Amino acid sequence: MARFRGMSATGFLTADQLNALLPGTLPGLLGIVVDSHERGRLTSHLDVRPELLAPNGYLHAGTVVTLADTSCGLPTRALLPEGASGFTTIELKSNHLGTAREGRISCVATNAHAGRTTQVWDAVVSAGDRTLALFRCTQSVLWPR
Repeated sequence: MARFRGMSATGFLTADQLNALLPGTLPGLLGIVVDSHERGRLTSHLDVRPELLAPNGYLHAGTVVTLADTSCGLPTRALLPEGASGFTTIELKSNHLGTAREGRISCVATNAHAGRTTQVWDAVVSAGDRTLALFRCTQSVLWPR
C-alpha cells in the first residue's frame, strides 16, 4: 500500500487525513471528498460536472463505482487486524438504479464484516433522496511475506 505515501497501511485516519491522500489519484481527479469517518462507516460526496458524464449525457457508471469503491476502501485500513500490511479490492458489484446529470452525489459506506482475511463493505450512492446505486465489495487483507 505504497499509495499511503509513507504512512502506515493500517490504522484510523480522520476525514481530513483521508482527504489529504486523494490529490494526484483517481479519486482526487474525480473530486471525491470525505465528509466523515468513524470506525466502520464513511460518508463522502462529489459534485457532478461534464467531465464525469458518459457520452450519452448521464453520469458515467465508472464515476459512481469509483465513489463507492473509494468510500469503502479508505475506511478499510482502520479495521485491519494487527500485523496486516494492507488490503486490496478482490470483488465488487454494483446495481445502478438511477442517474444524475448535475448536482451532488453522496455515498454512505458501512462495514458488514471485518475478518482476518477479508472485509465486506456495503455502500449506497444517492442524489438527494434518490438512490442511484447499491454497491458491495470484498477486500482481501494483505500480510507481510
